[in-house]
Amino acid sequence: MIAPEQVVAILLAGGLSGRFGPADKLAEPLYGVPLGLHAARTLATLPFAAMIAVTRSGGPDFGACGFTSVRNGHPASGQSGSIRLGLASALVAAPRAVLIMLADMPFVTRTHIEALLARFDDEHRIVASAGGERPGPPALFGASHFEALAALSGDAGARSMLNDALLVEAPADELVDIDTPDDLIRTGR
Repeated sequence: MIAPEQVVAILLAGGLSGRFGPADKLAEPLYGVPLGLHAARTLATLPFAAMIAVTRSGGPDFGACGFTSVRNGHPASGQSGSIRLGLASALVAAPRAVLIMLADMPFVTRTHIEALLARFDDEHRIVASAGGERPGPPALFGASHFEALAALSGDAGARSMLNDALLVEAPADELVDIDTPDDLIRTGR
């Protein structure tokens, strides 16, 4: 188990969102709240050492949820570029681990985040979510993996690092990420 006070939460909100079209998907309303703020609000209920949102220009005000925003000036660098930016900012707090979550995952619960934290230990330095075909975010990475996170490239992010992760199950509908306008419509917003 790791205490949230030993973890920096990194919320990835700095991508191109190309499959969504020209609209800023994270600013799109979901139940009256910008889509990107659902994940931020969930993370803000825990006492993390720090919370960092990697953003691009425009979009929701993550600062209102207690996040420090780091601008991704090169969103075409893919998810890996956002991870590297978030990690660089996280290291200032000298965390034992970082929790990486996508801002377009509005249904992840505090209970699931707590379950990830509860399963982290010296043997399981990567703990990821499972609720479908493959492991994914949110995922917790121990400090021994920071160098590998900093070396990532491309849009796959840290996916390849999750192959040996300890998995924490969640209902598949809790781990849904909103990639297209149809995904947003299916939420019944």
